[in-house]
Amino acid sequence: MGNNFLDHLSHAFETPLSNPVLIFALILFIILLSPILLRRIKIPGIIGLILSGVAIGPHGLNLLEKNSAVDLFSTIGLLYIMFIAGLELDMNEFRKSRHKSILFGFFTFAIPIAIGYPVCYYVLGYDTLASILISSMFATHTLVAYPVVNSYGISKNEAVAITIGGTILTDTAVLIILAVIIGASQGELDQRFWVTLGISFAVFLLIMFGIVPRIAKWFFQKVEGEKTAHYIFVLSVVFFAAFLAEIAGLEHIIGAFVAGLALNKLIPHSSALMNRIEFIGNAIFIPFFLISVGMIVDTSVLFNGPTALLIAATLTIVAIFSKWIAAWFTQLSFGYSTAQRQVIFGLSSAHAAATLAVIMVGFQYQIIDENVLNGTIVLILVTCIVATLSTENASKKVVLAGEQDEITTEKNIARDEQLVLPIANLNNMESLLDFATLIKSKHSPHPLTVLTVVPNNEMAEQNLQRARKNLDSTAKYASGSETEVNMMATIDHNIASGISRAAREIGADGILLGWPSKPGIIEKMVGEKTESILNQTDTNLFMCHVDQPLITQKRIVAFFPPLSESELGFDFCMEKILRLSLELTVAIHYVCAARTETAIADYLKRNKNSTRVFFSYHDEWEDLAELRKFVKENDLIVFVSSRQGEVSYRHSFDGIPKKLGRVYAQHNRILIFPSRRTGYSLDEYEDVSTAPILQRIGRGIGSMFTKDKH
Repeated sequence: MGNNFLDHLSHAFETPLSNPVLIFALILFIILLSPILLRRIKIPGIIGLILSGVAIGPHGLNLLEKNSAVDLFSTIGLLYIMFIAGLELDMNEFRKSRHKSILFGFFTFAIPIAIGYPVCYYVLGYDTLASILISSMFATHTLVAYPVVNSYGISKNEAVAITIGGTILTDTAVLIILAVIIGASQGELDQRFWVTLGISFAVFLLIMFGIVPRIAKWFFQKVEGEKTAHYIFVLSVVFFAAFLAEIAGLEHIIGAFVAGLALNKLIPHSSALMNRIEFIGNAIFIPFFLISVGMIVDTSVLFNGPTALLIAATLTIVAIFSKWIAAWFTQLSFGYSTAQRQVIFGLSSAHAAATLAVIMVGFQYQIIDENVLNGTIVLILVTCIVATLSTENASKKVVLAGEQDEITTEKNIARDEQLVLPIANLNNMESLLDFATLIKSKHSPHPLTVLTVVPNNEMAEQNLQRARKNLDSTAKYASGSETEVNMMATIDHNIASGISRAAREIGADGILLGWPSKPGIIEKMVGEKTESILNQTDTNLFMCHVDQPLITQKRIVAFFPPLSESELGFDFCMEKILRLSLELTVAIHYVCAARTETAIADYLKRNKNSTRVFFSYHDEWEDLAELRKFVKENDLIVFVSSRQGEVSYRHSFDGIPKKLGRVYAQHNRILIFPSRRTGYSLDEYEDVSTAPILQRIGRGIGSMFTKDKH
């Protein structure tokens, strides 16, 4: 019995391991521990996983061998890397600086190839195809150091914007060259190959950019509640695109990259779906791929003689030097400072995702040998470290030169931002929470405060327990997008004063409410709840009606009445509208008077934003129905109103939620009341609006006898 158990145990731990459960457990332990251990000695996580793969692979401890399961997971990881690369690119930034991005893309693509090809061909002695493949690998770059520029607050600097734009161009060009090289290696590079490649590539792009986004938009609209289905749909698109690319005679990694570009606009960067995509990729698939890359590496080759070390050193030197020359040419062309040149070099010199993809495909087709594969791993290790250090050093210089994105005071406001979401109706909780996640400042450490106010009556305690249970479901939903929420349930005689009291307690910068429902007879005469909240708070207040998925919006139409630029909360409102447009990758159409346009243009100039903006003049604000001519079918309407007695207030704003709800019933709409200076509100225990009571009762009785005109 004991012998049987020992035999069973020794058989289970025979190397290479064959038990799938044990293999998976081992890989998960590596994914868990290698970044934690190597972070202490400042080695990037990507390198840690590759080195772990070297250790457990056939050329190391031989714990694992390359089998179909490892190959499947590593293929998924490779496609995932390219998909996320396409998905995370900021298309707004690219559009804004596209001419400069194109020139930088040309430099960072052509110069490494021009330097790399003769070195590979004449110095290292590789044939034409291998030399082209290796030199095209030099042209790729991965934005490993992007979190560094983000943390220093210079992500909107033009030097950063053109580097991101250049990534799209250079990676796309390299992937097309890869398709040609593979065709040539198979001996198929004739006229028929070029015609087939041209037609199949055109059909592939037509399907990916013409048909897939429409199907995706329809799917996200129709299957709104099924969050799991959204993720599975996105994965299906990625693998369908990869398969489609292979049919078209391209590499599957091109398909995954194009899938990322095609879905880029439909998946906001702060959404729950984006969080799931990144989370699962970073947790399982991408680490699996990096480990499998390490398993191919044969470290003994490095010690067989000077050749392997010479190749590794040459590849690394050429990669770094060629990217520095490209950054230098870009500096000369656009008159950038030395610090900006260093930022461009730092961001574009790291080789990781696309580099691995190209080299792995080249190795599979036996275009390159083991020496190049091993040399590339050394190159990735060195360039990731050089890029991170260079970017950090350059970012400090850019900050010292006073070229940060935001004015310090505005940044401090954003850092301490507090948003409150009073939830009364659980049906619109998800859409309100999604909207809040999109507009919340990324600088603020504070969670969103979700608030429920329970009436102070004999059922108060039971209602409070029920409210807390409802808040738990809200917290569960928020965790899907990793949105931090602070749950708050309070008792008050009056819901409006409960909300205003809670908002004052936490120092709220903004209150996000659902769209007011139709009031009953009593509310019409005494004053509606939302109106009471308006009168009792001084902070920015957003009324949100978000019935359709926000990804279906083609643009934002923002109505700014005359003198709205004089309101205290003008800058806050501008910042939130701009953040929303960046998340949804849509243009903003401002409808305003000439003076307001000047104020908006000044704000945009100060904050260096990449959003496309258009202006329309409008002077007649007494009849709000006239604004209908500016609105199209898939527009998100944002109307900046104001409280009674404020500078920009006018009589036509009286009962504005009802007016907008009637005219724009089919549209998503946001009504904003900018903050005002304290001391303008009534006594905080007062529930009646400042409008003359007789006028209010008269209007209430009048509306009871008159039907809404549709």
